[in-house]
Amino acid sequence: MDPVIIVGAGPVGLTLALALARQEVPSVVLDEGPGKDEPRLARTVVLREDTAALMERLTGLPVAQAGCRWAGWRSMRRKQVMREVSFDDSAPVHIAQHVLTGALRAALAGERLVRIAVDSRLDGIEQESSGVTAHTRGPKGTWWRGSYLAGCDGPRSTVRKLLDIRFPGRTAVERHAVAALRAELPRPDEALLHRVPPWRTSGPSAGEITARPLPDGAWRLDWLLPPGSKDLVTPDLLVARVRETLAGWTDGSTPPYELLDTGVHTVHHRLARRWRAGRVFLAGDAAHLLGALGTHGLDEGLRDADNLAWKLALAWHHGPHEALLDSYQTERRAVVAARLRAADQALPLLRGGGGLRSYVPGSARGHDTLLAEGHLGRGALGAPGAYADSPLAPRHLEGEVSVDTPVGAPAADVRVTAEDGSFVRLRDRLGRGALLVLLIAPGTGVWDRKHWVTAGIMPRLAAAVTALPHPAELLVAESYPGAPAHSVLLIRPDGHLVTALGGVRPADLYAAAEATLGGPVESGAEATTAGSR
Repeated sequence: MDPVIIVGAGPVGLTLALALARQEVPSVVLDEGPGKDEPRLARTVVLREDTAALMERLTGLPVAQAGCRWAGWRSMRRKQVMREVSFDDSAPVHIAQHVLTGALRAALAGERLVRIAVDSRLDGIEQESSGVTAHTRGPKGTWWRGSYLAGCDGPRSTVRKLLDIRFPGRTAVERHAVAALRAELPRPDEALLHRVPPWRTSGPSAGEITARPLPDGAWRLDWLLPPGSKDLVTPDLLVARVRETLAGWTDGSTPPYELLDTGVHTVHHRLARRWRAGRVFLAGDAAHLLGALGTHGLDEGLRDADNLAWKLALAWHHGPHEALLDSYQTERRAVVAARLRAADQALPLLRGGGGLRSYVPGSARGHDTLLAEGHLGRGALGAPGAYADSPLAPRHLEGEVSVDTPVGAPAADVRVTAEDGSFVRLRDRLGRGALLVLLIAPGTGVWDRKHWVTAGIMPRLAAAVTALPHPAELLVAESYPGAPAHSVLLIRPDGHLVTALGGVRPADLYAAAEATLGGPVESGAEATTAGSR
C-alpha cells in the first residue's frame, strides 16, 4: 500500500510521521525548506505533561533536560503575589522550538519507514477512491503517490487552499514583544506572570509581562502590547523594556544581561471549517490558530497528530474505517473550538479594564486565576480536551462504573504491570496502535506476575481481550484514581479513556472496543462513498 504523504516538516508533521512509523505505517514528508531549522530562542514551546510524555516516547529525548521543567509559577499584580504554584513531575516543560524539531529530525534520521523530501513545495493535489497524488515543484519537482495526505503546513497552508477550505476567525487578537536573554533573576526555574507592574514607566504596553525560564540561565520575556497597536517594536524600545523590567524585578539597577534573540509574537484565532476532505486531513496550524491568554497552539497541534496517527494506521493496515477517520475532525475540532470560545469569552474580562468590575471585590484575583489556567494547562482555557461526545463513545453499557477520569479524557498515568511482567508507566504503552485493557487488582504489585496471571478472574479477562475485534494489550495496576477493585478500564491507543467496567464483562468490553473503532467495518463501496462526502 502507498505511504501517507505529510506536507510540512514542522513539529506537528514530524510528530505524525514518527507516530505512524511506530505503528508500521510508511510516510513521505514533503519539506519545502532545506531540512534545517534556524536556532531561535525567541520561538519556544510550552509542553503540558501529556504532550511532553508524547515527545519523550517518540524521540527518546529527555524533554525536561533539553528544556526547562518549571519548579513553580507565580502570578503578581503590582507588588502583590496573587497566586503561587509548586510543581512535581507534572510541571509544564518550556523548550526552544528548534530544539524540539531537532530531536524529531534526529529520531527520524534512522527511521526506515519515513522519507523526508527537502526543497519540495506542494502545488497540486488529486484524489480518487484508491489514493492521493501530490505534485511538488522545485529542483526535484515530481509526483508523489500516497494512501492518505495530511496537511501540517502551517497557517498559510497550501493544502487547505488547494482544497478551498475556509479559515475564518480573528486577526491579531494579541501582540507581544519578545526577548530571549541570559540573566540572573530571582527564583530561577520559576515562571512568572506580572500584571500591572509598579514601575510602568513606558505606558500601557508594560501592563503585563510573562517570564519563562529556559536552560543555562536563559529566559523568554513577553510584553503584552496595547490592543489594536500596530506600532513597530524598535530595538531601542525593546532594550528599554528589558532594562526597566529587570531593574523592577531585582529592586534596583539593571543587572547584567545578555540579549540572545528578539521578536514580535502575534496571536490569531482561526478555525478551519473542515479538517477532512476525502483522503486529505488538516492538522496543527493548518487547521487552527490559537494562543491568547497563555494557551499554546503547538501543544494542541501535537494532540492532533496523536489523535490522527492511530486512526490512519488502523485504516492503512485494515482497510477503510470511515466513521473512525471522520471522528478525527469531530473530536479535535470540537476541543479546539471550545478552547477558542473560552478564550474569546475571557478576553473582554481580562483585557477590557475599567468599568464596574474594577470595583468588584476579589475580581482581580479571579481574573488572575483565570489567566493562569491558560499558562498552566488547567481549566477551560488550558486543560487537555476530553472526547465525551465523541461518535466513538460506546452507548448503554450495563456494567459501566465511574472513576475519577471522565469518559473521553486522558487516562491517569499509573504504574502498571505489562504482559512480560515488567513494571512500566501506562503512558509507555501508548501509541502502538493497540487498545489497552487495564485491570485494577490490589496486591498484584508485590507478587510476581506468574503467581497471579492464571488465578481468579485473569483467565476469563485474558480470553475476553483475545476475542476483541482489534489487538489489545492486557495490563494490571494496583490502583487507579477512583476505580473500585477488579474494575476493568478500556483505553484508546492515544491514551483517552473509553469506559470503566465493574468486573469482567466480555460483551460490554467487546461492544466498547467495537465502538472505539467506529463500529463494524463497512464494505469497500460503502466506505468509498462515505469518505467522499
